[in-house]
Amino acid sequence: MTTPALSERSAPLWRAGGQLLRSQQLGLVLVLLLLGAALTAAAGSHTDRVTGAQVNNFLNAYTLIQMATDASAFAIMGVGATIVIISGGIDLSVGAIYALAGVVMAMVLRALGPMSPTATVLVALAVCLGVALLCGLINGGMVIGLGVHPFIITLGTMWMLRGLAFVISRAESILVPAPLTDVVKATFGFRTALYPVPLLVMLAVTALGSIYLTRTVMGRHVFAFGGNAEASRFSGLRVNRIQLGVYVLSGLTAGIAAFVGAAFYGSTTSSDGTGYELYVIASAVVGGASLAGGKGSAWSALLGALLIVMIRQAIRTLHLDQNYEWIIIGGALIIAVVLDQSGSRLLARRLAARG
Repeated sequence: MTTPALSERSAPLWRAGGQLLRSQQLGLVLVLLLLGAALTAAAGSHTDRVTGAQVNNFLNAYTLIQMATDASAFAIMGVGATIVIISGGIDLSVGAIYALAGVVMAMVLRALGPMSPTATVLVALAVCLGVALLCGLINGGMVIGLGVHPFIITLGTMWMLRGLAFVISRAESILVPAPLTDVVKATFGFRTALYPVPLLVMLAVTALGSIYLTRTVMGRHVFAFGGNAEASRFSGLRVNRIQLGVYVLSGLTAGIAAFVGAAFYGSTTSSDGTGYELYVIASAVVGGASLAGGKGSAWSALLGALLIVMIRQAIRTLHLDQNYEWIIIGGALIIAVVLDQSGSRLLARRLAARG
C-alpha cells in the first residue's frame, strides 16, 4: 500500500510526465531522434586520418557541430518569426534585414579603420543591432500606420532593404576584421574546426525568447492579441505597442544572426540571407506555430530549424540529388500546417461536445 507521503512526493513527477507527453516539442524530438538513428545506420563510416578509428559519416562531432552552425541563423531568426506569427502577423523581410545589417556593419568597420579587438566587436554588434532595430521599427510602423496586411508590407520591405544593401555595397563582398572571426570561431578547448559559438548563441536566444513568451506580461499579451485581436482591444491592451514590439524583436533576431554569420564566414555581401525567410518561416511553422496566431514556442522553432537542417544533411550524407531538398521541405511545411489545423478542429469539436 502506498503511503500518503510517497503519493504526495510522486504526484509532481506524474504531473511533469503528463506535461511532457502533451508538450508540442515531444513529437519533434522523436522525429529528430528517429531521423538521426536512420541516418546513423545508413550513412556508413570512414577512417579518421589522425586516430585511425572508424567514424560514422553522420554521428560525429564535426557533422553535428556543422549542423548546429547551419541551423543557428534559421533558429535565431525563427525565434523572432515565431513571436510575430503568434501575434497573427508575418515577416518576410528577415533575410533582407540579415543582409543589410551585415553589409552596413562591414562598411562601418572598414570606414573606421583599425581598432582594438574589444572595440571592433562592440561596434560591430551595435551597428548590426541598430540597423536591425530600425528595420523592425519601419516594418511595425508601416503595419500599424498603413493598415495593410503584414504579408504585403514585409514583402515590400524585403525587396527595398535587399536593394538598399545592393546599392550601398555595389554588390561587393566586404571582408570583416579578424577580431570578429576570432570571437565567433573560438574553440573553447575543442579540437580544431569545432566552433561552438553559433550553437551557444542559438541556445541563448531561444532561451530568452522562451522566457519572454512564457514568463513576461508582454509575452502573454502577444498570445492574447494573436488569439483574438478584437477581444484584446476591448480589454484595454495596447495593441499597437504589441504589434510594433513583435516586429522590433524579429528585426533584432535578424541582426544577431547577421553578426554571427558575417563574423563566422569572414565576409558579407548584399546577397547574404537570400531565401532565408522561407527557411525561417518553415522552422516556425514546422515547430508548431499557427499562422492563424495565438500558438507557438521558441524551443519548437529551434527544433523545427534543426529538423530542416537535418533533412538537408541527410540529402548530402546519402548523396541524393540536392534538388529534392526543396520538395521535401515544402512537403514537410504542408504536412505541419495540415496537422496543426486538424488538431485545432479536433480540439474545437471536443470542447463543443463537452459544452
